[in-house]
Amino acid sequence: GAEEAREEQDSGQWTGVNRTVMARVTRAMSSSWRSNILSASEALEVAKTCRRVAVLGIKTAEKRDQPAYHVPEYLQSCGVEVIPVPVYYPDVKEILGKPVYRRIGEIPRPDELDVVDVFRRPKDLHQHLDDLLAAKPKCVWLQSGIAHREFEEELAMNGIKVVSSRCLLLDHQAATRSSNL
Repeated sequence: GAEEAREEQDSGQWTGVNRTVMARVTRAMSSSWRSNILSASEALEVAKTCRRVAVLGIKTAEKRDQPAYHVPEYLQSCGVEVIPVPVYYPDVKEILGKPVYRRIGEIPRPDELDVVDVFRRPKDLHQHLDDLLAAKPKCVWLQSGIAHREFEEELAMNGIKVVSSRCLLLDHQAATRSSNL
């Protein structure tokens, strides 16, 4: 009886120790990748400093009234290199005077992309995950109204910074306006 009680106590103690160690490891891991989910001020800094932006889900000039066209058009007018990656328009060869790519991974030097600006519905994001993970851009920016926690966490755990549900045009304007004051 006493030996069984000691074994139960020992195994319970080990379980408690293992739980504590695992909790510490999990917290350490989560805090390291969680830093890749950017705050509003960090998003403004990315917006201010981005120079090379791929636009996933960009629209053509026929849809110029939609954010998926006028946001990249604005960025290009500010001197940002915009690389179009449309999802539709299979016959289009150029948008904003630049050659079209069909996947982020097809862009030369995708790891040198400052931002991949995403105009896709949350339910459509996962079809781009492998492409984004392989390309390893510095940051994936989900435009206003676009958020998907699991998608964002997967990118962040793989060392890619993530901005969620923010407008790159508005943040670029705010960041550049504040730095010009």
